[in-house]
Amino acid sequence: MRQRRQISASARRQSCRTKQALRRRRNAGRERGFALLIVLWSVVLLSLLVTHLAASGRGEVQLAGNLRRAAGLEAAAEGAIQEAMFHALDTSAGHWQADGVPHRIRLGDAVIDVVIRNEAGKVNPNTARPELLEALLRAVGADTRTAASLAAAIADWRFPDAQIRAGGAKAPQYREAGRDYGPPQAPFQSLDELGLVLGMTPDLLARLVPYLSIYHDGDPDPRIAAPAVLAAMRDATGSLPPIAAGPIPESVVDIAASVAGPDGGRLARHAIVRLGLRPDGGLFQILTWSRGDC
Repeated sequence: MRQRRQISASARRQSCRTKQALRRRRNAGRERGFALLIVLWSVVLLSLLVTHLAASGRGEVQLAGNLRRAAGLEAAAEGAIQEAMFHALDTSAGHWQADGVPHRIRLGDAVIDVVIRNEAGKVNPNTARPELLEALLRAVGADTRTAASLAAAIADWRFPDAQIRAGGAKAPQYREAGRDYGPPQAPFQSLDELGLVLGMTPDLLARLVPYLSIYHDGDPDPRIAAPAVLAAMRDATGSLPPIAAGPIPESVVDIAASVAGPDGGRLARHAIVRLGLRPDGGLFQILTWSRGDC
């Protein structure tokens, strides 16, 4: 009996040890599974981090490349305008006339088309008679009443007097229209300033600006004036002025450069330049310089 009890106790101990061993193996398996899960998640997170860093690096490289290409196109356009000024000043057979004929320049991989136009055929809103401004406004599509009131308002804007022209506008009319400004009673500093004149609309200004210049003194030269300017000159006076003899002066020119890069990128630069010997000894003066991608 005692022997059977000893055997039974030994069997129970063995069974207990077996169960404990099984539990340890199961716990070890769980721990290994949990560790494997941590490793897998770590690998996933590292993969995402590497992917993000690689994408960021590619984006920065692409941005740097875009900036480098844009800088190259900008330098090419500015260089082309400088070359156009050189040819405009050249009195030899290499002279480029301000006739709107395109000239093509190649600088490295860039192709630049340059056009020089003479400002002498345009109307100066600072000096033009109201009758000419009114006729030009009609020529670009304004109705008779709008053209008359706008021409008077433009004159009121620039003339240093308190008299209001018929249909025009001085400070009281601007205040009544809810504007927080009035006419400076001084010449226009830019063509964009015309957009502030009471009654002017963006659409009408866009149609008017191509025929205006604040840098050409005197009446438009009919030899190079656009059809709209010629029609306005004829309507304002009943006839065109006599055609002057001799070469057309090219004292102020409009130079536009359009660059096409090898990758299809495009960029434009535009300058209005006064040519001729300056008091400071220079041969030209850049009056305006504008930038605009095209």
